[in-house]
Amino acid sequence: VKPEADYLKSRKTVLFNNDVMLTLAAPTKGLTGNVFYKNADTDEVLFVHEGNGVLLTQYGRLPFGYGDYVVIPRGTIYQIEFDGDANRLFIIESFSPVTFPKRYLSRYGQLLEHSPYCERDLRKPQDLQTFDLKGEFLIQVKKKGLLYPIWYGHHPFDVVGWDGCEYPYILSIHDFEPITGRVHQPPPVHQTFDAHNFVICSFVPRLYDYHPQAIPAPYNHSNIDSDEVLYYVDGDFMSRKHVERGMITLHPAGIPHGPHPGTVEKSIGAKETKELAVMVDTFHPLILTQDALNIEDDSYITSWL
Repeated sequence: VKPEADYLKSRKTVLFNNDVMLTLAAPTKGLTGNVFYKNADTDEVLFVHEGNGVLLTQYGRLPFGYGDYVVIPRGTIYQIEFDGDANRLFIIESFSPVTFPKRYLSRYGQLLEHSPYCERDLRKPQDLQTFDLKGEFLIQVKKKGLLYPIWYGHHPFDVVGWDGCEYPYILSIHDFEPITGRVHQPPPVHQTFDAHNFVICSFVPRLYDYHPQAIPAPYNHSNIDSDEVLYYVDGDFMSRKHVERGMITLHPAGIPHGPHPGTVEKSIGAKETKELAVMVDTFHPLILTQDALNIEDDSYITSWL
């Protein structure tokens, strides 16, 4: 999508259903001054593809950079500052809470040793600042997909402390430790977060399957349970040809798909991949928006010929 100055207007939803909205954004400026944003509809996961900056909330500051998943619970009032004007975000808006996969958690809620990340990888807000200011502060509140302007007479970050386990945090895709095996591992090994009726997965640099007769490229399959969305971040995605960083693909449920022609043969003998990608699998079909059609590459469906 083309860059736009306004952070909120730059957000272009390309795919959605009743569980999730997938949005692309290229804001050249943040949301600062006396204007704030509050999403009363969804939890937000901002995946930072390009750019650096800081998320400002009632809980404190959260510096972010390339490869960060910035997880923002619904109802959080925030501003966002960018260090420069070259910024790209892949935004996942969830109508249910974004949580850690249950198989990674003990019955007490702790991340287990076999999980691909642990508590020390989570970055919490820091440097809480209390703004005891009177004035006119505009909170743009999103509800049912519409923005409602609400004016506060005091700065919304007029907070001296906070308690509890609900707060924005960051997990870097670079801290996701891949799970590998002698033969091809199924997509759930890449799962990073889950929510109601969809999951978020991370494809990261890793060693390929190490069985002497292993074929690293994934097998052809008919994903009948979910729509599969891939956002290509960086590197050479071994099962795809002519796919570049920043591209996003949708493989609808029920349509068989697999490696592009020639990629299976190319993968034989390969030892590792440097790919980075974010995948969202939804268990109900996704609907394309006009913004999606505006950036569609019509030749993609013929790339298997």
